[in-house]
Amino acid sequence: MTKKKTQNFRKYIRVFWMIVLAPVVLAILIFSSISLGLWGFMPTFEELENPKSNLASEIYSTDDQLLGTYYIHNRSNIEYDDLNNNVVHALLATEDIRFHNHSGVDIRSIMRVIFRNIIGGQRSAGGGSTISQQLAKNLFPRQESPSTAQLIIIKLKEWVTASKLERNYTKNEIMAMYLNTVDFGSHAFGIKSAAKTYFNSSPDSLKAEEAAMLIGMLQAPSWFHPVRNPERATVRRNVVLSQMNRYGFIEPHEYDSIRELPLDMSKFQIQDQNTGPATYFREVLRNQLVEWSQTRLKPDGTNYNIYRDGLKIYTTIDSRLQKHAEDAVEEHMGGYLQEEFFNHWEGYTHAPFGTDLTQEEVDRLMNNSMRRSSRYHYLKRMQVDDDSIRKNFNTPTDMRIFSWDGEIDTIMSPMDSIRYYKYFLNAGLMSVEPQTGHVKAYVGGIDFAHFKYDHVTQSRRQVGSTFKPFLYTLAMQEGEYGPCSEVPNIPVSFELDDGTVWTPRNSTNEMEGEMVTLKWALANSVNYISAYLIKRYSPHALIRLVNNMGINQPMDAVPAISLGTPDISVYDMVGAMSTYANKGIYIKPSFVTHIEDNNGNLIESFIPDQNEAMNEQTAYLMLELLKGVVESGTGVRLRFRYNLTNPIAGKTGTTQNNSDGWFIGLTPDLATGVWVGAEDRGIRFRTITLGQGANMALPIWALYMQRVYEDSTLNISQGEFEPPLQAIPFETDCENIQRERSPSQIFDQDIF
Repeated sequence: MTKKKTQNFRKYIRVFWMIVLAPVVLAILIFSSISLGLWGFMPTFEELENPKSNLASEIYSTDDQLLGTYYIHNRSNIEYDDLNNNVVHALLATEDIRFHNHSGVDIRSIMRVIFRNIIGGQRSAGGGSTISQQLAKNLFPRQESPSTAQLIIIKLKEWVTASKLERNYTKNEIMAMYLNTVDFGSHAFGIKSAAKTYFNSSPDSLKAEEAAMLIGMLQAPSWFHPVRNPERATVRRNVVLSQMNRYGFIEPHEYDSIRELPLDMSKFQIQDQNTGPATYFREVLRNQLVEWSQTRLKPDGTNYNIYRDGLKIYTTIDSRLQKHAEDAVEEHMGGYLQEEFFNHWEGYTHAPFGTDLTQEEVDRLMNNSMRRSSRYHYLKRMQVDDDSIRKNFNTPTDMRIFSWDGEIDTIMSPMDSIRYYKYFLNAGLMSVEPQTGHVKAYVGGIDFAHFKYDHVTQSRRQVGSTFKPFLYTLAMQEGEYGPCSEVPNIPVSFELDDGTVWTPRNSTNEMEGEMVTLKWALANSVNYISAYLIKRYSPHALIRLVNNMGINQPMDAVPAISLGTPDISVYDMVGAMSTYANKGIYIKPSFVTHIEDNNGNLIESFIPDQNEAMNEQTAYLMLELLKGVVESGTGVRLRFRYNLTNPIAGKTGTTQNNSDGWFIGLTPDLATGVWVGAEDRGIRFRTITLGQGANMALPIWALYMQRVYEDSTLNISQGEFEPPLQAIPFETDCENIQRERSPSQIFDQDIF
């Protein structure tokens, strides 16, 4: 070979290697500069190790059931071990069958996109993004509406990020992370929320057809939404099943049978604050946790955020007891009492307001309700004048309203809707474990979506005769009286500060003028005896006692307090009454046992406040008195109507004009209080037969406890209360002293 030919050959070799190496060098330079962030933001190693996302905080019951979440995005993370094969196989078959054979970027898929989609125009040939690339896109979202040049850069950056993810995480971790970040629509972010929302299930329990539907939705959650677009969703689900069959994840005969199944969306329920169990409880807890988070710092020095930090909040609620409580409220309120109330007021001009109210008073109550409404506050913020606001409230409009048979689409004016809602009686129930103070069930109203006001902690209503046990406790703890001690059933008068004389009256003349036992007097809510005791021990002494039992709101130290004039919440009343079942130790009812961060690290444990309110002998004597209410007094229908034969201590309460009905019942393992009434105290039954606590509130307690005792998984005691270690110096069986009464003669005469 000549020298010139040799030189030319070398020249061609250099050109050849330049042509070959130049793209490689260029690619190295491009990807290196991208990795260094020279082309815009790139996640750091620390950000890849700890990708930031809005994680929902999860609320768990004491029996490990998910009650709900607090979120900006309803996202809860899972690990790969939480997935079953149906989910894994559906994802691989549809999105990235060579997932385990590439390092973040699948060149084969990219070439397919280039030659089939772009050059060949086959738009159905599929995309080239791997699961790792899609995860990169989800963790570090693209800008909106990028240009073609920007899109190319974005794709290159996603390739680099995907490769980094592959180096930092295992394949299983990447798959789990991807399924944690995807949007399934209906406020469900991540596979865990999606499984709960669409099938009330979990990722480890999804059937093949369910997993196929969810994975199929990832292409376009709204377009393939199974509730709004069931035909499209079915077709898309079957495409995923076909891919699973193609790659051998399901057998042909399975595919043939499964693809014929219709979509079953009977368990679909959007997970928001208005749905699911314990809605009122979750809302009151949310307010407490927001306040808690303002004083608790994360390791990085910032405050915890219940909407972003993925906390795990372990509550005291038992999901089984919660369901029994909610079912009991629904059965009594929706199945009996509300219908009675509708029938009771049919044909009355002022209905459902009491007949003693004038039209002016009714108008004032209606106007007050209008001003409390969210519509009114919105119009005020928009600076709408009063005349226009009133016109707005009297103009018919489309709305969805509550009924016990389900929501109703209708047309009515906002003022008419206010009047409509006035007809509904509401309820509050709280059930506590006396020995721990743990709140086991909490029902703040009949329907959180339509009645936001909470009747357990927010509402304070007159308690009537449910307050009388505290007065009798004074007599027991002083050691002067026992359950069978006799006192005169005669009128007692008080000279008031204004010079007038007040003499409370009994509602019947039964045994009037005779000596009666305290047990009989409390069982029948005799007002003369309450007046006798308050005169002996003073209102101030009574207030000091109830303060020690957790009731601390201001109360007037007047003789009428003996008949239950204070306004007290269900929360405070149940907490106080549970003291008797806990041997005299008051424990403040609590909602949370402990809180963990999203990695399972303990942040804080909670121990409720407690104090000794009375000695255990006094507490036991009071249980004996309260058992008399059920054995022969105002709560006797628990025996003959609801067949609850186990030891029960309790007290009914009915307030003035039947505005409020109460029942608080105690068993060794549960202290449960129920209130029933209307939004306004002027709305009530006109007769004590219907308006008494034994008719309004006691049945809810009875239905609840029937369900509790029938539930063999709970092991709630039906035995006796544990007696104190020291002997009781008083007789507790008053059968030989008090006069026997027939259940048919018993009415709840605890009105004052």
